Amino acid sequence: MFKIARVGLHNYEEPCLSGTRGSGTIFFSGCSLRCIFCQNFEISHENKGLEVNENELISCMLYLQDLGAHNINLVTPSNYTNLLVSALNKAKLSVKLPIVWNSSGYETVANLSKLDGLVDIYLPDFKYSDNELAWDYSHAKGYYDVAKKAIAEMRRQCPIDVFDSDGIMQEGVIVRHLVLPNQLKNTEGILKAIAEIDKNIYVSLMGQYFPTPAVIDHPMLSRRLTSEEYEQATDMFFGAGLINGFSQDLDSATEEYVPNFDLNILKRILNK
Repeated sequence: MFKIARVGLHNYEEPCLSGTRGSGTIFFSGCSLRCIFCQNFEISHENKGLEVNENELISCMLYLQDLGAHNINLVTPSNYTNLLVSALNKAKLSVKLPIVWNSSGYETVANLSKLDGLVDIYLPDFKYSDNELAWDYSHAKGYYDVAKKAIAEMRRQCPIDVFDSDGIMQEGVIVRHLVLPNQLKNTEGILKAIAEIDKNIYVSLMGQYFPTPAVIDHPMLSRRLTSEEYEQATDMFFGAGLINGFSQDLDSATEEYVPNFDLNILKRILNK
């Protein structure tokens, strides 16, 4: 069984994913990281959601396809990798949209290899170049090496970025990095690591961090990013020799952009 918390169109992904009609998101409960600052805490930590079987999951994909979604965006799917291999093989018979694997990036090459040919677009986070920071903030052991190898495997599977005539991505990789307050050295290390994998890879440099109640008193995480920090991060992007990327308006650092995990909406979609 799968556990999901939201099914719906999402208009706040990268422009080449959301387009004009929205990205068809399916949010899975649980996450391979335990980030203390997580903005989706109720599903990543508290596992809020509804249990669905394989056929119901595929029905959700078809529902999103019928709504006009540009893609099927599987959000935090890593805990269900083995089950999704079977589901995606079946879904490919009727779902004609690109499949997006929207993950923490903290996953093994062995698991990712099972998805070869099933995923069209990889959308991983790459959070930490500092393993001590990864442990302190996300309880993730050896994060940097694990995530870097995972992203290299994603790029191996999807080596070319393909867009349709409307600029909507059909195949490829976009690496996300959330710039954290007081941690520009961490960001610089991440951008250099991405460039080592492939300087042509698309990078989404995210400035949307805001302190959740869990970290409101944390000495390093209790404030939003400053415009000066984000400008320095942007300079680091170019300094690393990266070419393709997306930036954010810091006005997006607000709770308004957190998805609504109303299970009553999900129940109506699933007729539960």
